[in-house]
Amino acid sequence: MLQVEHLSKSFGSYKALNDLNFTIEDGKILGLIGQNGAGKTTTFRLILDFLTKDSGSVQWDGHEMSEKDYNLIGYLPEERGLYPKVTIENQLLFFASLRGKSKQEILPKIDEWMEKFQVKGKKTDKVKSLSKGNQQKVQLISTLIHEPKLVILDEPFSGLDPVNAELLKNGIIELKEKGSCVIFSSHNMDNVEKICDHLIMLRNGETVLNGKVHEIRESYGRSKLYLESPMTKEALQAFAGVHTVVQKDDGIFDITLENPSVGQAIFAEATKNGYIPMFNQQPPTLEEIFKWKAGVINE
Repeated sequence: MLQVEHLSKSFGSYKALNDLNFTIEDGKILGLIGQNGAGKTTTFRLILDFLTKDSGSVQWDGHEMSEKDYNLIGYLPEERGLYPKVTIENQLLFFASLRGKSKQEILPKIDEWMEKFQVKGKKTDKVKSLSKGNQQKVQLISTLIHEPKLVILDEPFSGLDPVNAELLKNGIIELKEKGSCVIFSSHNMDNVEKICDHLIMLRNGETVLNGKVHEIRESYGRSKLYLESPMTKEALQAFAGVHTVVQKDDGIFDITLENPSVGQAIFAEATKNGYIPMFNQQPPTLEEIFKWKAGVINE
């Protein structure tokens, strides 16, 4: 279990992180979101002791993290770093040795991990001979092959195509099922929403969202309505409590409600002649909430 309490860091007069608090239980995934410069990477570097904190504590299983505890961590930095003239095998053995793992422990696992992430190449190939995507997979394997108890991934989905992003997503879920604590940052709200148990959003070093993903969404009310019906855009806009109505190319109405209770009246009107293909009222998406909290669009 990772516990971060009252963590703060300044660079001169600039407050990069202010009083951050969270706990990640074993077998749970925390998503850390925010715009560039919000404090995500600073948080990771403070946890890893790459930076000296101004105040607060970082604890692992109830005690301040020690040198031994850092061997239990797998860290994928946003700026990737591999040795291009070294083979995949020697690369993975080297990084695992930095975490206290022997060649005998890691060597039998390399083929398994390369197959799991569908790396195109042989373990005797030099990294520079691989495509950019396959190099990224090798970097991921180097982060995970020692089966860390705490996994920190800084923008792990960056640059991955949908197929490889799904492979990574499955890998993260597998770590969770084995009891690891996972914390990752991402600008892809869909990935965050699908696999995170808990969410924190930072804005200029301040915590602006902190809670379970579904609870955060529900706290905004069921203000989104997706409707497929013979009703017209004008008829929908006439309802008191409707904020905006957008009709998509497929004919589906994307409706934002000022008052979620108006959904009942719209449903009654839309179904008065019987069956309609779609009526789906739900909270705003995580991406919409992110934009509101980032100040991109008004709440």
